[in-house]
Amino acid sequence: MPEHLRALIVILVLACIVFAFARSPAADLIPNSDFKRRRNLWLALSVLAFISHSFWLYALITVVVLTIAQRRERNPLALFFILLFLIPPAPVPVPGFGLINYFFILDHLRLLALLILLPAFVALARRAGTLPFGRTWPDKLLALHLLLSALLHLRETTLTDTLRQTLYLFTDVFLPYYVASRALKQLSEFKDAMLAFALAAMVLALIGVFEYTRHWLLYNSLIDAMGMRGGMSNYLGRGGSLRASASTGQAIVLGYIISVAIGFYLFLHSSVRSRLQQRLGALLLAAGLFAPLSRGPWVGAAAMIMVFIATGRNAAKRLMLLGLAALLSLPLLSIIPGGNKLIDLLPYIGTLEKGNITYRERLFDNAVIVIQRNPLLGSVDFLNTPEMRSMIQGQGIIDIVNTYLRVTLESGLLGLALFAGFFATIVLGIRKSLRTFQDKDDETLRLGRALLATLLGVLLTITTVSSISAIPVVYWSLAGLGVAYIQMVRSLKPLHVTTPIAT
Repeated sequence: MPEHLRALIVILVLACIVFAFARSPAADLIPNSDFKRRRNLWLALSVLAFISHSFWLYALITVVVLTIAQRRERNPLALFFILLFLIPPAPVPVPGFGLINYFFILDHLRLLALLILLPAFVALARRAGTLPFGRTWPDKLLALHLLLSALLHLRETTLTDTLRQTLYLFTDVFLPYYVASRALKQLSEFKDAMLAFALAAMVLALIGVFEYTRHWLLYNSLIDAMGMRGGMSNYLGRGGSLRASASTGQAIVLGYIISVAIGFYLFLHSSVRSRLQQRLGALLLAAGLFAPLSRGPWVGAAAMIMVFIATGRNAAKRLMLLGLAALLSLPLLSIIPGGNKLIDLLPYIGTLEKGNITYRERLFDNAVIVIQRNPLLGSVDFLNTPEMRSMIQGQGIIDIVNTYLRVTLESGLLGLALFAGFFATIVLGIRKSLRTFQDKDDETLRLGRALLATLLGVLLTITTVSSISAIPVVYWSLAGLGVAYIQMVRSLKPLHVTTPIAT
């Protein structure tokens, strides 16, 4: 039996285990009919991907399936999230049929944006009561960021390619943000969308644990079977263990996705009645976070937990207990089997692969030199500078493992100001929203705490990774959730809040 079909069997078994255990707790948050429909859709499209032997056949049938599925879907963002990590986002050029080389690059993420988010955008824009784009500060800063990015592409490429890049900005940045910021207006809709993301991440978590323990990357064979190229990493190890990547293509991307799911779970778990199911979900996500052996997402997840605690009751006491538990865990780990290996993996504490930290420090120093030459708008040839060329790794690439550096190198301090300012206004808006609640146990307040913690954790994590694969799609969507939350709080009755929120 071909490897990709053997992998399909394993993936279906693991996914069914997660869905079976999740069915009962999911019923505490969403209607069972929604859970069953999305579960069946995930399983059906997974089977289709592995047996189609062609990305184009997969895409054609997916168009039909999703067109039908959306007629019964109440929450397009939830549908988008549950399918977001279904298969690796390997790029496939849409042929130009002799007119041009190719029309644009398509992958699974972009396919979902066109099939789910684009119709949702059109419907929301026409719906009475939808906040017009441009009314909030995040909208304005994002519009300026997109405009600047599109204009700067003209420096380095043709008009045709600039139009192509502008299309990518629309599908990969604007659509996730717009739909997330406009589609959710009630607490139940937030639960629905966040649960869909968490379920998709839990499936990835169990697959990642399997890959880590069995030394088998289950999705690698799918790329060749579907006639695609790239989008997946080779078998990479750390400390003698395989780094899991599941369908994300990169270990650090998998860790990033699991960390975001942990942030969402800080809110979701309180709605699950069974304490045992709460703990099993947390344990699965923790195991999934460990399996990629990616330290940046570990730090991001830790930051999420700390921020969530810091914005709740008895924050000082709970943070002290958390810090004490972390300190006591180190000597305990040193005496249990395998504990020293885990300590060696910890960033700044462990001794394993310290060269990665040194590389990041050198990258920052060299990038600052390059940025100083073109501080306002960056440059198109920054990769060809002597400082950047000295950063070439063994694979022959310059890995700019810092999203903020990449933004600044490409679009200068102006681009960085727009990018960082966009997220800063959302963080401040959520923080202001939290201060308006009288009842500190309010469920809506808990949602805001989780969104604030998750967003801050993500903004910390992307200092250690480029915006590759699904990483930017997730943080633009998360930003949209933050804006939707601020707008929802503004619409609450005065009984629940003390003052309105301004954005």
